[in-house]
Parts: sequence; C-alpha cells; structure tokens
Amino acid sequence: MNYNKADFIASYGISSQLPESDRPELSFSGRSNVGKSSLINKLCNRRSLARTSQTPGKTRLINAFLLNDSFHLIDLPGYGFAKVDKQEKLRWAKMMQDYFEQSDELRHVLCLVDIRHEPTEDDKQMNLFLRQIGIPFTVIATKADKISRGARQKQLAPICRALLVQPWEIICWSSEDGTGRDQLLTLLEKVLAPKEEAPEA
Repeated sequence: MNYNKADFIASYGISSQLPESDRPELSFSGRSNVGKSSLINKLCNRRSLARTSQTPGKTRLINAFLLNDSFHLIDLPGYGFAKVDKQEKLRWAKMMQDYFEQSDELRHVLCLVDIRHEPTEDDKQMNLFLRQIGIPFTVIATKADKISRGARQKQLAPICRALLVQPWEIICWSSEDGTGRDQLLTLLEKVLAPKEEAPEA
C-alpha cells in the first residue's frame, strides 16, 4: 500500500491538547536529528510534509498527520538534545509519557536510531519504557546509505545488544535511496490491519 494522501493535522504543546482519536495511530520516537521527519516525507512521497532541519531539536511539539484518511502518524519530539534547558527536557519527557499512557488507539511505535552509532542512554530508556508498558515497537536503523551494505550487519550488532532485539527485527532505512521502504510498508500494513472482533460469548 502507498500513502500518497497525507495531511498535516496540527501540532500540540501538551498531551492534553491531543483530541481523542477515532483511528489507529503509529508514532515515531528517536533522538534529535535521527531522521524522523525525513522518514515521514519519504514514506508519503512528499518533500515537505514534515519539516526537516539540519539543526537538532527542531521538533519540539507532538505533530499529527492523517494518512489515507485511515490512520494517524504521530511525530514525537526528538529527545537527547543537549542545548535545551532542563525544564524543557522535562516538559518533553512528560508530554511523551502522557501520550503513550493515554492513547487508546496507538498500535505501534517506530524507534529510530542512527545505524552509524551505538544507541544512547535515552534510546535505551525509551526502549525499556515501551517494554514496561507493553507497547509494540520496531527499531528502525536510519541513514543506512551512509555506510556500505557489507558494513550494516556489523553496525547492527551493538544496536541489538543495547536494545535487546535481533538483527532480523530491525529495518535498515534510508530516506535518500529508499532502502527499507518495502519492509516498512509491509510492517505498517500488518500493524494497521483491522483488529478482529472478539466472538460473542
């Protein structure tokens, strides 16, 4: 399936501003400048649906998008940005935690990490948090075009150790050359499929 119909809905500064959703949700998490906005644009075949920047910390709000009139993409603030004061970091953390705990329609989280670097402590904390509250997630190793195909498996090893996942569970992704797009589309089709209704007693 392609997601060529995509609309920006709104930005929210606090989780309580988020309207109740009547559609499935898929959210993106990751440190600042890991490539969340670029992934959204590539996924939707749009150049500027989500704002990208070379400056880390650009996404400071929860941004909501509607795809194919069928589900919402939720772009969460990038964490781990050193130039933000402590109060702002705490605000971001609370906003994301509230969202994860309150969303009734959240189906899956895409956890983005840079394939060239070992996961940060913030990445590990996010991973642990999602496991503790039981939210399904998939690790997306971004910027795969920056290294050779032969080097990818080696680079995945420390990611697997830090985030307790297997290499085949990770999607290597590039917003430049489209690496991983088919895998991601297959994943989305699976996690966004209508839930089977429980049989009546």
